Amino acid sequence: TYVAMSDSQIDSSSSAFSNSSSRASNPDQAGSRSGNRINLSSDRHWRDVFWLGIFAIHLVGLGFVLAILGLNRFKKSDRLNIDRYTYGILENRKGLTEDYWPLYAVAGGVGTVLGWIWLLFLGSQANHMMKVSVHILTTYLAVISVFSFWVEQFFWGVAFAIGAVLQFLYVISVIERLPFTMLVLQKAVKMVWSLPDVMRVAYAFMLVMLVWMGIWSFGASGVVASSFGDGGRWWLLVVLSISLFWTGAVLCNTVHVIVSGMVFLVLIHGGREAATMPAKSLMKSIRYAVTTSFGSICYGSLFTAAIRTLRWEIRGFRSKIGNNECLLCCVDFLFHLVETLVRFFNKYAYVQIAVYGKGFNHSARDAWELFQSTGVEALIAYDCSGAVLLMGTVLGGLITGTCSGVWAYSKSKERVVMVGSTAMLMGMILVGLAMVVVESAVTSIYICYAEDPLLINRWDAEFFNQLSETLHQRLQYRSARAREVLAHNRLDGSIQDPPSV
Repeated sequence: TYVAMSDSQIDSSSSAFSNSSSRASNPDQAGSRSGNRINLSSDRHWRDVFWLGIFAIHLVGLGFVLAILGLNRFKKSDRLNIDRYTYGILENRKGLTEDYWPLYAVAGGVGTVLGWIWLLFLGSQANHMMKVSVHILTTYLAVISVFSFWVEQFFWGVAFAIGAVLQFLYVISVIERLPFTMLVLQKAVKMVWSLPDVMRVAYAFMLVMLVWMGIWSFGASGVVASSFGDGGRWWLLVVLSISLFWTGAVLCNTVHVIVSGMVFLVLIHGGREAATMPAKSLMKSIRYAVTTSFGSICYGSLFTAAIRTLRWEIRGFRSKIGNNECLLCCVDFLFHLVETLVRFFNKYAYVQIAVYGKGFNHSARDAWELFQSTGVEALIAYDCSGAVLLMGTVLGGLITGTCSGVWAYSKSKERVVMVGSTAMLMGMILVGLAMVVVESAVTSIYICYAEDPLLINRWDAEFFNQLSETLHQRLQYRSARAREVLAHNRLDGSIQDPPSV
């Protein structure tokens, strides 16, 4: 079955190439199949409204809780007399919100500067910055691990050491994929650099996130300064961090929808200045992203990041197992489970949301079926651009957390980990808002390549040839590997069968 699937993917991919070649004599037909289905009209339906309501309620409720937590310790200990309800878990500390709020202000400032630097150097130094992210992250994690042991934070020392080892093993497992990954990222940077308006959108959303982080850090500072025991403080910070992660993911994916929609339109119509380009397309993309499609963004933001990261790790580990059949069987089970989840929760859904106005699950399923039917999924599995961008995001978060943690160490040694870990999350979200601009271009390029390869050929013929060659190689590799596994299974079966008498 696997061999048949791979062969069909090769055939479908070859037919896609031949179809694009047959249309090469008439460039006006490029993208007509996709262009006819683009929905930029004003009659889009609201999608996933339930999750939009959940996110809005969560945001309002959390804002109220954050204000209470911050005000209770602002300039006066137990201003709102909350401690009387928690006598059993108090430490009778006299910390104040303003003791820790400046530490989070440093985190917000450093994260914003790092994100802005990334966007400013996107056109000229992005390739070098991504290479640095890949190679320096392991070292940085190891250094923080040593620092954690030095300040007697053994749990975090071990955690960062494990992180450094896993990062090193992952890079080793995908080292042969990095040249192709860097090629795709370079072309994505080329695309977004030609759209300065979408860069300004990223700046604007970064400022919106910074405003929310000001409110969030006010409440977090109140928690750190509170009289709760360490256990109570950690539980509250974990809840607040999950909320911040969801909010940050929603804003990142909103930018994702806006940028990917614009890139898709530019590729479909042959350029930003094309006569067929819809009027005020950027403003329409923004309006749809924050209105009719916002519920789908809120829904997808809950799951896509975690599932995608798990998929990268399992793929990297799976490729290095070797002949340990027991371990391979367990990992294959997890792999197929995650692959099933990816079918319903993947980042490519946001392109379909932006362009066609579909719901999230519908978009994710359509995108994955498109990749499966054309064989482009083999190319996506080989590409590590999302992991490389995540490394840059994590590195930015680590730098941010280090800056706040060092200052916290000089003021209150027992609060270093609390402040540093939450500041790291703030930095990751702010830097991630910058990184998502490039990731959006990558997803749109793959969607366009699957929809109509000639769209990429018209935009960059050399890049189209490189994509086609790599796709052909990956499909050939998958087919050969599947035949080898099938032949091995048949051989084992024939050996185990008893001889007939």
